[in-house]
This record gives sequence, C-alpha cells and structure tokens, in this order.
Amino acid sequence: MNKIEFCFDFGSPTAYIAWNMLRRIADSSDTEIIWHPMLLGGVLKATGNVSPVSIPAKGAYMGADMQRCADKYGVDYAFNDNFPINTLVLMRGAVGLLGDDRFEDYVATVYKAIWVENKNMGDVDVVGQVLVGAGFDAAEFMAMVSDDTVKEKLKSLTEDAVERGVFGAPTMFVGEEMFFGQDRIHFVAEAVGTNISDIAPDYIKS
Repeated sequence: MNKIEFCFDFGSPTAYIAWNMLRRIADSSDTEIIWHPMLLGGVLKATGNVSPVSIPAKGAYMGADMQRCADKYGVDYAFNDNFPINTLVLMRGAVGLLGDDRFEDYVATVYKAIWVENKNMGDVDVVGQVLVGAGFDAAEFMAMVSDDTVKEKLKSLTEDAVERGVFGAPTMFVGEEMFFGQDRIHFVAEAVGTNISDIAPDYIKS
C-alpha cells in the first residue's frame, strides 16, 4: 500500500484544498494518508518563514489564487472572514484524536466550518457549538485539549516536521520525497501512481 504523509494545520487554506485532493487520491488508489498535525505558527517561527498575508500584495494574490485552485479542483471553498485563525485548540484536538475512529470526522468538521461555513473557529464557544452539532462531546473535547500530554505531543510533532525539512503547510511526503503546496498535488498523485485528471477532470482543461 502507498502512503502519503500529510503535514497540516487547519488555518491554512492551501492545506484545506490539498486535504480534499488527498482524500480523492486515497479513494481512487491503494493509498493511506498518514496524518501529521502540526502548529503552523511554530513551523514558521522555527524556520524564519512568514505567512503570505504578511506581504499585502502577495496576500491579495494568494487570496485570488486559492479560489482559482478550488474552482479548478472542484472544491467547495470560501475564504474565511476571520483569517488568520488561532488554531492552537483545534490542532491539539487533532493530536488528541489521532488513531481514534472519530479523527477523520473531526478533521472534516473543522475544515468545513472554517473554509466553507465561514465560522470563527478561533473562538472556543464557536468550536464547542460546531463540534456538538457534529456529534462530539464539547466538555470531553475541552478536557482533552487541556491535557498536558496532548499539548506536548503537538509540540513534538511540530518539531519533528521542522527537523524533517517542513517550512509551511501543506507539506506532503511520499517516502522521503517532499512536496509543498496544494499546487504540487499532481506530483503527489503521480508518486502513488494516480493520474490527477482522474480525480479532478477540470484540472487539464484550459
């Protein structure tokens, strides 16, 4: 079985688009996604990288380009008015649920809330409402993300990503080969023997 390691943070719109495409790749081939939550702010600080929005012209360009990518891939997407969102609690939640049967439902719920429904998921009250609506126990969740073991695990996973050469999100690995950005998803597909046109027919159209 092929494996794609996905290093992600919910606050990145590019990681959201990549996540949608990776699920299609996994569904269309004998491929497993290995989830690697990380705190993007920690990665940027450790590597000296900065968010594109810190440069106004680049931020404006990226905003338009995200919509182009979403349209090309056929992904539901709306830029969140609350961007940038503090994802610390959300990423601790991802770490706490790693290996849990509810993990992928959690990821889908959070991504949809941020990048489709325009929810302010940096607000813990909103997070609780969204999770309850998806069948999660909000009190149980808040206890989990407050656990010191979960906090330390997120730090460790973030440090591991940096040590491996990650400098932003999304970053994907197939074996030791690294791919950065949603606009490199076609290379990821090729690395596991999938044709990008099979999972995004509009991709090859002019």
